[in-house]
Amino acid sequence: MRAIKFAIGRREEACQLNTVRAAISELVATALYVFAAEGSTLALGKLYGSTSHASGLLLVALAHAFAYSAAVAVSSSLSSGFANPAITFGALLGGRISLIRALFYWSAQLLGSIGASLVLRVTTGGMSPHGLSLALGVGVWNALLLETVTSFGLMYAIYATSIDPRRGIGNAIAPVAAGFFVGANTIAGGPFDGAAMNPARVFGPALVGWRWGNHWVYWIGPFLGSGVAGLMYECLMIPQEFAPCTSSIVV
Repeated sequence: MRAIKFAIGRREEACQLNTVRAAISELVATALYVFAAEGSTLALGKLYGSTSHASGLLLVALAHAFAYSAAVAVSSSLSSGFANPAITFGALLGGRISLIRALFYWSAQLLGSIGASLVLRVTTGGMSPHGLSLALGVGVWNALLLETVTSFGLMYAIYATSIDPRRGIGNAIAPVAAGFFVGANTIAGGPFDGAAMNPARVFGPALVGWRWGNHWVYWIGPFLGSGVAGLMYECLMIPQEFAPCTSSIVV
């Protein structure tokens, strides 16, 4: 096990074109994901009146899997392909991105989610985004644990296939692995709390649809699970010679 050095980043990083490009990439990727993910629930609701049946759950899970896989793929060359504030947090704790860059990513991801939700409302003729909520009989602590566990798994999968420097740049399996994991966890956790694993997936629809019930669960759980997974993978699975560069740390 080795210690992790937290990278704050240099001031000039905020003005670099690469940082801006990466943030824009995260904005677009997150918007594409939220539009397809939230849109799938609205579409099935319009067609069948509900998504609370086996075939509806499977279709929603496939939409989430395909959309997140595509979001990771289209942004991976510029921003490592997160499209998720919780994944950004895990990479930050692991020392793989600086705090300055993380702040850019978080802002872009939330703006992308809001933009996608607004566009979705316009294109569906005024349908209000549903967002995610706890199912009847599911307690907040059960949902919090579910979000923590599923987000841990997603962060671990992304760290292993994308962030781990031994994988190299442009690893083709990373988007597929991330998408598969999102789809599988949507099936496993969808009937209980929607299985967000991604605060941006929930924030935009909640804001546009103004539905804030137990919203904190979808922030604390993913951040906690991703943070633990990022620290664990970085400390236990990556040798010292592949430790992140600390030249961007500002004391």
